Formats: sequence, structure tokens, C-alpha cells
Amino acid sequence: MDNSAPPSMSGGIRIEGLSKRYGKGDTAVDALKSVNMVVGAGEVVGLIGPSGSGKSTLLKCLGAVIEPTSGRMILGQEVIYDQGWKISDLRELRRDKIGFVFQAPYLIPFLDVTDNIALLPMLAGRPNGESRQRAVELLEALDVGHRAKAMPSQLSGGEQQRVSIARGLVNRPPVILADEPTAALDSERALAVIRILNDMAKKFDAAIIVVTHDEKIIPTFKRIYHIRDGVTYEEQGEGRHFE
Repeated sequence: MDNSAPPSMSGGIRIEGLSKRYGKGDTAVDALKSVNMVVGAGEVVGLIGPSGSGKSTLLKCLGAVIEPTSGRMILGQEVIYDQGWKISDLRELRRDKIGFVFQAPYLIPFLDVTDNIALLPMLAGRPNGESRQRAVELLEALDVGHRAKAMPSQLSGGEQQRVSIARGLVNRPPVILADEPTAALDSERALAVIRILNDMAKKFDAAIIVVTHDEKIIPTFKRIYHIRDGVTYEEQGEGRHFE
């Protein structure tokens, strides 16, 4: 099959007929069944569904953590999966092309805020000074520049989540996967995080997928994918707060 994306897709991510089966024969379980999804560059979409619906499996496939059983995934104009991985180095793909934001910030406790963010580009081979400068610029953009030298234990929950977002953005990946990023936050901080994700999506042309159960933020999405029994359904969201 041709390894070029559809000409209308210059950025973001497209998923076509993605499936994931665990096991074989009578014990096989289809966690995903022909999932289709399109998230454009600069867009934030919600992914919601009950426990066991396939959200976690889909996120792991999108993050190149597990291999799908079949289907196609296109990142920008590059096919990364088509009935098998088309990328030889999945670790490099995850490091450079996919950013992750989790419910818990998972900051390294013995590194200050700047080094927590700069570590990823350093590991990718970028100079230390450049990596730290990029980290500081992101912290300023996220209104936590004054915490650049603080240790994680000195941050509030909202500040820790902003640092986590900066870490996810530091390599300027075209796709960000946010897994329950507001679950531990109150309404004001949760909405602030979603506003930040929308701002960062536009600023960096990133496609952001937010997996959530959080009723506080669901009305903010302009597009929502529901997943149930391994199948996705798209609907228009309310798009509150970002008009």
C-alpha cells in the first residue's frame, strides 16, 4: 500500500480501521474494532467512554506502546502503521513525535522544574543549553516561569500539571496524548489546563487527544469521540470557554 497520507492531511493524526485483538481462538478478545479518528493540527478533541470500552488500548496504540492487530495510522503525511509498523525505531517515534501528559505529573523529585523538562531533549541529543532554554520558554508560555528553579515538591497541583504539559511539548511533537490530565484538579484548575492545551495546540500546531471522565471539561470540546465496545462514534461538542 502507498505510504503517503491523503493529500488533504498536512498535519495531525488519522486512524483508519484500527483494531486490536488479545489472545487467539475461543479466548480472543477484541479490544478495538475498526476505530476511525481524525484529529487535525491545532485541534483538541475529547475521547470518552466507560471503563473497559477500549480507551486505554487505543491510547497505547496511538502512543506506539502496543502494536495494533490491523488498520492504519498516519502522522502528518507519514504512515506509521499499516498492517504493521512502518517505523523502524518506535522509541524515537515516541520521543520525537508523540507527547504524553498523564493524570499524575510523574516529575523526577530530585531534578528542578527546568531540568525535568529539559531532560527529554537532552536524551534526544540536543545541547544542554538549548534544551534548558526551550524548557524556560515553555514555562514562561505556561505562566510558571517563576517556578523554573523550584523542586517538584514545592509546586501546587496545578503548577505540577503545567510542568507536565511543558514536558510533553518540549520536543514539539505533532501529537499530544493527554490521559485524564484534569482528574485530580478542581474545576478552576481543570478548566485552566484545558485552556492551556487549546492555546498550545494552536501555538505548536499539535493535534491533542484528551482521554477523560471529567464532566467539568467535556463541554469545552468542539469535537468528541465516544468509544464503546471498541468502536468510536464522533459528535460535535459544545466548545464552551473557547469561543
